[in-house]
Amino acid sequence: MLILALESSCDDTSVALVEDGRRVLSCVNASQVAVHTPFGGVLPEAAAREHLMSVNPTIQAALEAAQVSLSQVDAVAATIGPGLIGSLLIGANVGKALSVIAGKPFLGVNHLYGHVASAYLESDVVPPFLCLLVSGGHTQLIHVTAYDQMSILGETLDDAAGEAYDKTARLLGLPFPGGPVLDKLAPEGNAQRFALPVAVTQRPWDFSFSGLKTQVSRQWSHVLSELGDHPDQSVLNGLRADMAASFQRVAIKALMNKTQACARALNISTVAISGGVAANSALRAALMQWQAEGDSVLGSMRGVIPPFRFCTDNAAMIGASAFFNPITRDIAHDVFSRAA
Repeated sequence: MLILALESSCDDTSVALVEDGRRVLSCVNASQVAVHTPFGGVLPEAAAREHLMSVNPTIQAALEAAQVSLSQVDAVAATIGPGLIGSLLIGANVGKALSVIAGKPFLGVNHLYGHVASAYLESDVVPPFLCLLVSGGHTQLIHVTAYDQMSILGETLDDAAGEAYDKTARLLGLPFPGGPVLDKLAPEGNAQRFALPVAVTQRPWDFSFSGLKTQVSRQWSHVLSELGDHPDQSVLNGLRADMAASFQRVAIKALMNKTQACARALNISTVAISGGVAANSALRAALMQWQAEGDSVLGSMRGVIPPFRFCTDNAAMIGASAFFNPITRDIAHDVFSRAA
């Protein structure tokens, strides 16, 4: 079954052709980083305008890259939430229009289900598994018991992990988008230089990052005041790297401690990480180290991380999610029956 999928929940327009929920024929993204960089974050009105201008060329590019025509598509899917309202409307309405033109079903997909489904792309992983979804807007531990059945076991009580990364990067004066820049800088610093807290939550699988962000702000303000109005740039850059390293050490520790404890409690030996922060080098390394060393309770375990291009917002994950929901499986059955 071939699905044309659109993703426009935030600041990038993405269109993909996905076959049977796993094989990606094409995935074309139109980035808006240059548009939002002057603002230090995503400007919703500008994002919607950019989606409007780029969606048709991106669809055409995706079809050409996959070497298929609209008539060959079995269904059209698009993100319908959560996200920026103006941006979502562009992708969803264009998707509905394409489904009418092609005479094919339209499937609305929850953006977060899409991130979970990114684990299936170019992979043989099947439920059940535990998914740590970490992005700029969400941090959740999700128990995936079947393709269309999942439950949230824990989530952030305040800032999402990706949000904490971006805000910390901005406090340190790093350029937008801050999370990836901080991740690149962290290996240059001393991760023990600054003492930062790992939050304790009342419910065992919940997360909290606001206290970490606040401590970074306080300690960095102290650093700047100590250096004075005309700091030595080499000293300032060294301390910036130390703070980035210290923050990353604690953030990854918080994410992995909860994930490991949850997996052990539920006896789940397959763990996936999805969402934009899944592209973080330290988080990927921590999961792979856990897999390589095994677990004291679980024994052997499997770590699943999507390829980099499927971690951040992308349409391929929307196509995968659309395929694996019950409505789409019924459509697929009808398509294959007609073909037979």
